[in-house]
Amino acid sequence: MDQIHLMRVFVTVGEQESFAGAARQLGLSPAAVTRAISALEAQLGVRLLLRTTRNVRLTEAGQRYLEDSRNILARVAAANEVAADMNSATRGHLSVTASTLYGKSFVMPCVVEFLKQYPEVEVSALFLDRAVNMVDEGIDVAVRIGHLPDSSLRALRVGQVRQVLCASPEYLARHGVPTHPSELRRHAIVAATGVSSNIEWKFGGDGHATSMRMKPCLTVAADAAVDAVLTGLGICRLWCCQVATELAEGRLKIILPDYEEAPWPVHIVHRESNFGSSRVRNFIDMLAASLRAHPYMNHHA
Repeated sequence: MDQIHLMRVFVTVGEQESFAGAARQLGLSPAAVTRAISALEAQLGVRLLLRTTRNVRLTEAGQRYLEDSRNILARVAAANEVAADMNSATRGHLSVTASTLYGKSFVMPCVVEFLKQYPEVEVSALFLDRAVNMVDEGIDVAVRIGHLPDSSLRALRVGQVRQVLCASPEYLARHGVPTHPSELRRHAIVAATGVSSNIEWKFGGDGHATSMRMKPCLTVAADAAVDAVLTGLGICRLWCCQVATELAEGRLKIILPDYEEAPWPVHIVHRESNFGSSRVRNFIDMLAASLRAHPYMNHHA
């Protein structure tokens, strides 16, 4: 029998925990499902399923083979999509995620341009100040700032950004300009979620890294944190690119630049299985070119 067919039948039986349920889902007779599983077990020389009068359970070997078979079937489906995609227009659904302020400022312009160029694509943009699980939430593309954990995701580095401490000129005129991180304890601190909500702030400078435990008077999403700091509430740590306009216009000032950490890398992240799709591939190409060309990305990709 065809190997892919046998795997597909086995995966369905394993997920349904039922020969009859798998037969209904696959549109096969129960006898055909039984023959397929018997043929697969004979071919492998190992028992994959334990059958009782009430249910079907996976053996230890069956559990491992189920996971491997799922991965192989996913790759087959992806290969089929790539082949079919070669002679078709870029269409379908694309889901994108990034942090709130970064997404609005840097990703949205690219999404709009992409939709103009590929009108048959539908985009869902999820801009949140939390780490989105791409696999669980079905996300195709993400922009991540920071060092990436090891995972099954593929990453394309597009630049790096600075974390800067900033405050309004009015605040600094009233409360003074800190010259060392230890002086921050005397100041009002605003923590931006997704950027600096961790109360342990790290600093570079003086040839070695230091950290300080902060006590924010306000913890809020990054866009609201910018608004709060602009009104003179206190000092906030933000990505330089998030406040590029405010810094250029003089509405915010960078403080303690000599104590900044090394810049953080920026990556476009995607699931390996979906990169063959023209909509994903074309969007990543457009987004990478847009981010790398941005003057505030401090890029050295």
